[in-house]
Amino acid sequence: MDLLRRIVSRRGEFLLFALTPPRLATTAEQAQEIADRTVERLAPLDVDGLILYDIDDEADRNPEQRPFPFLPTMDPADYLDRHLRAWRTPVVVYRATAKYTERELRDWIASQDAASRMAVFVGAPSRERRVATTLRRAQQLRAEVDPALLLGAVAIPERHTRKGDEHLGLIAKQQAGCSFFVTQVVYDVNAAKNLVSDYAYECRDRGLDPLPIAFTFSVCGSIKTLEFLRWLGVDVPRWIENDLRHADDTLDASLEHAVGAALELISFCRHLGVPFGINVESVSIRRVEIEASVRLAEQLRSKLAR
Repeated sequence: MDLLRRIVSRRGEFLLFALTPPRLATTAEQAQEIADRTVERLAPLDVDGLILYDIDDEADRNPEQRPFPFLPTMDPADYLDRHLRAWRTPVVVYRATAKYTERELRDWIASQDAASRMAVFVGAPSRERRVATTLRRAQQLRAEVDPALLLGAVAIPERHTRKGDEHLGLIAKQQAGCSFFVTQVVYDVNAAKNLVSDYAYECRDRGLDPLPIAFTFSVCGSIKTLEFLRWLGVDVPRWIENDLRHADDTLDASLEHAVGAALELISFCRHLGVPFGINVESVSIRRVEIEASVRLAEQLRSKLAR
């Protein structure tokens, strides 16, 4: 059963691998080399699908200094069309809707092959951001132009911890036509379990079937990377931070924590009957962190009923 059918049927478990496109300043030749290496590196993993992120400057969301400078990246749709033609499983393309006009989004949706492409629409990072197209309008455009194109949405456990209503946001996105969710990076397992539990029981109360949730995991190779995750809004429990700060090898300790967190969520989702997937994120340019992400995907692949 391929990824699209698993999502639509809400059955089975799946493995995704998420990437950030190369920097905008990358030449076409370099971008192709990166794409070729990516395909070669991921081929043995037998992942069910690929995610390509659409990176946006989030400085207006967080006034604190960014640990790493923002460097614009290639448009994920262009990178896929021009350089990743050798990829053979479905691809989920993120669209930061605030950056695109309605015409641009409409044209992009119309050009997609719904048998091999999916989308995740992400709204503006803050209310202060000037918006070309709102998230709600982008969802409407997908329904108008090509309702067969599977649409996903972002789920943020940390937001549920702060406000307690993220599960209601998931329900609203589900009713707006979304077919699956993808979380931001999970470090706080309890926050993720609270969100899944509230969502599952809210669905039960409303007579709805829960949608698949892809939980995102990533390795952290340095304390600066950890600080960047915090800047992005990821909650890292103090005990995990202490472990990483005092570990002989931060990267190996991070990998161990990610595996443990993923296994706990896998068991919890099965207990609640919530369909799910695992998304391993690799956004670092450091080779050791990329290779560690591949090892993480290798370890988790065998834990899924695919």
